[in-house]
Amino acid sequence: MTPNFIPFALPDIGEEEINEVIDTLRSGWLTTGPKTRLFEQQFAEFIGVKHALAVNSGTAALHLGLEAVGIQAGDKVATTPYTFTATAEVIRYLGADPVFVDIDPRTFNIDVNQLANVLASTDRIKAIIPVHIAGQSCDMDGILKLAKEYDIKVIEDAAHALPTYYKEKLIGTLGDVTAYSFYATKPLATGEGGMLVTPHDDYAERFKIMRLHGINRDVFKRESTPQPSWYYEVVAPGFKYNMSDIMAALGIQQLHKVEQSLHRRATIAARYDASFSDLPLQRPYRDENSSHAWHLYIIQLNLAELTLNRDQFIEALKQRGIGASVHFIPLHIQPYWRDRYGFQPHDFPYALETYQRSLSLPIYPTLSEQDVSYIISTVQDICHEAAR
Repeated sequence: MTPNFIPFALPDIGEEEINEVIDTLRSGWLTTGPKTRLFEQQFAEFIGVKHALAVNSGTAALHLGLEAVGIQAGDKVATTPYTFTATAEVIRYLGADPVFVDIDPRTFNIDVNQLANVLASTDRIKAIIPVHIAGQSCDMDGILKLAKEYDIKVIEDAAHALPTYYKEKLIGTLGDVTAYSFYATKPLATGEGGMLVTPHDDYAERFKIMRLHGINRDVFKRESTPQPSWYYEVVAPGFKYNMSDIMAALGIQQLHKVEQSLHRRATIAARYDASFSDLPLQRPYRDENSSHAWHLYIIQLNLAELTLNRDQFIEALKQRGIGASVHFIPLHIQPYWRDRYGFQPHDFPYALETYQRSLSLPIYPTLSEQDVSYIISTVQDICHEAAR
């Protein structure tokens, strides 16, 4: 038995992050300032994109991305129901409507063939939000081809995809806008926080204005120019989405660990893959066209071969000291989305079936080898005990 409960996720916070935060506190600059600027610069260099703008959440990043590309009331945005609600709720913030497209049951990502059918049959779709579930890239060639054909924008939800490569190109360099999340469970964790990246100057300028009340110059810029520090101009009804230097301090050090963190998660994923090959479950699919960030390790139970359902399997793990989770409860069966748009559970059958069979196992850098071995042996034991 493992001596302690193994949580589903833990951020990798070391002395580097602690010292960087202490340095920020001692500087006296707590809100958006020099650390945020440095984090943005380093993130842009890491991704290889012209502009990176830090915000206070991945949700804020998606919202600003849609607003900048011109999504308005009455428009429609195509996306997947197999995601967290933030992906779709930001569409509603702008008075637009999501158009859900079912997933590819192998990758859990939006199905490009079904997307093509939806675009051909639905008016007023102005953008696509592909979600790179678990860190596995969507079929970006197919998505970008459709976006060009229908003259619509691509705002990528890369909350799980840092770093993920698609055909040797890093996610963040492909679409019009890419949004990242730095929530506490993410590969780069600042507690809360997010980042927008884009190659487009006009979008970047709009992000800067709208993330801080529609003001044309933020506090840091006012303090570092010869113009009066008290002067500002409000040019739009913006939002309060700026990142603080305290979060950015964490981000600076977390970014330095991204590749090392990926290597550790990939090592754990390889151990899981090798150990679960003969069990009544499906391991994560690996697309040969892309790398995998391994933010999540999602298994699908072969329920016909087990006496336990998914919920009971998670409870069995919990009783043996292991945390697990579910990613995701499809949006079309959530009360708000179901009731507003009149969805039925089987409207998106692959998303529904995947949800009913899936659970996510712990996969993060601070898992010890002993922890990983215990997780593996426990999953094996539960499968053997519950075999039909």
